[in-house]
Amino acid sequence: ICGMMMGKDKNRYGQYFTIEAIADFMVSLIRHDRSASVLEPSCGRGVFLGQLEKYGFNNISAYEIDPALNPPYPYVQYRSFVSSPLDERFDVIVGNPPYIRWKNIEPELKSELEDSSLWKRYFNSLCDYLFIFILKSIEQLTENGELIFICPEYWMNTTHSRSLRDYMIANGSLSEIFHFKDAALFEGVTSSYVVFRYVKSVHNAGIDLYRYNQKGKPSVQELQQKSCFDFIRIPQFRQGERWVLASEEDRMLLSAFEQECSKRSDDLFSPVDLYRLGDFCDIGNGMVSGLDKAFRIKDVSGLNDGEKSHLIHVYKAKDLQPFYNISDSYYFFMKEEISENQFQIKYPSVYAQLSACRDELSKRYSYGKDLKFWEFAFPRNESLFRRQEPRIFVPCKERISHKNYFRFAFADESTFPLQDVTGILKKPDCNEDIYYILAYLNSSRVFHWLIYNGIVKGDIVEFSEAPLASIPYRPIDWDNDAEVAIHDEVVNNTKQYIATKDIGILEMIEQNINDLFHV
Repeated sequence: ICGMMMGKDKNRYGQYFTIEAIADFMVSLIRHDRSASVLEPSCGRGVFLGQLEKYGFNNISAYEIDPALNPPYPYVQYRSFVSSPLDERFDVIVGNPPYIRWKNIEPELKSELEDSSLWKRYFNSLCDYLFIFILKSIEQLTENGELIFICPEYWMNTTHSRSLRDYMIANGSLSEIFHFKDAALFEGVTSSYVVFRYVKSVHNAGIDLYRYNQKGKPSVQELQQKSCFDFIRIPQFRQGERWVLASEEDRMLLSAFEQECSKRSDDLFSPVDLYRLGDFCDIGNGMVSGLDKAFRIKDVSGLNDGEKSHLIHVYKAKDLQPFYNISDSYYFFMKEEISENQFQIKYPSVYAQLSACRDELSKRYSYGKDLKFWEFAFPRNESLFRRQEPRIFVPCKERISHKNYFRFAFADESTFPLQDVTGILKKPDCNEDIYYILAYLNSSRVFHWLIYNGIVKGDIVEFSEAPLASIPYRPIDWDNDAEVAIHDEVVNNTKQYIATKDIGILEMIEQNINDLFHV
């Protein structure tokens, strides 16, 4: 299968096929001479095979599990690479391996994995089908053999792929990584892709990292000339760590930041344990109406007192800027047990507005409930947002292509987030002021950490509960007068900036945070 396997919604194998420009580019990365033995382990329709032949390779082998694809090359074997002979050796393995999460794997493929000695040795049911293709390919390379794959980048930093990363570093090293972010390399698929070249038994000191800097699909000429990439040299990855696509300088900054957020221990040999935002704050995704336009009240003056009593003050993602909001709205939100006739009598203006959208409201996802058309689809984390205390809101997803900030914004105790916003409230035992936390989250240090360690897909950073909870946190040492003074200054400056929008105060806040990290 050449491409990404996404489950059964597309077809049995969920095939997505590599565009010719990428296949041409990947074959051009091969350093071995044309007599090298080459394997394409999931050849699909044969786009890589055509490029290999074009470049003059003539000792080619290929596997394809789906005979219906029928690539026009006589050396294609219609069988699964996973159970192919492990003692076969190749100088080069190139292609676009399948990717599928365990829960979506076809039963016969899952059974094949359970019979695989490599799978049982290195992986488990939290791992993905892609992993066995990478590891088995390396096993079957000759000394100094090359593995050149295109795949999503997620496995470079997830916990359950650590065994694969450690295996790769123990048995060789990467020489080049081409990071395509979310460029449209496959039809109908949005993900962040990398092309990597790995060399078995060779331990390079550094990796040439190329970041794609264009929109849309690249041309063959742009790829060959590397004119569509920005280039930096990054250190080789080490065992036991997430693979961060950052320069040595950036890695040192990240390490220093985490060190300042670490819990002190008298045991020099204990692992570093970080304070995290989730230790000090309760975090929840916003409530889901299912059809915002139906519940948003544009003219509050036209409502009766009963209708007004069920209004909630709302911020959506578009309303947020760093530190403050630029707009807001009111939504009708009610959980009262009531018949439709009673609802129409008690809340006539809202009833008329909702009735106009009744067909669309009936098509909302109901979350397994008998959903009335005047009810929110999912009042997620309502009890959290009912707490009478100020909070911080941030968009659930933030595109950062051309900006160097996130939009953590202050909200008062009566404001609710909707589904495209995540809310952050202090835990009862958190001593820092909410304005300190707000300034901290908007600081350059946190931005820098999230770029490399957050949940990033292409140029989009995700801010759901777990990613936010994982942010390293710098608590105040309340026995240290200097830290307490900095905390208070941060709070005062942050309040002043929200009130005045004076840009000069932002520099003062950033300097406050810098001072805290150097106390």
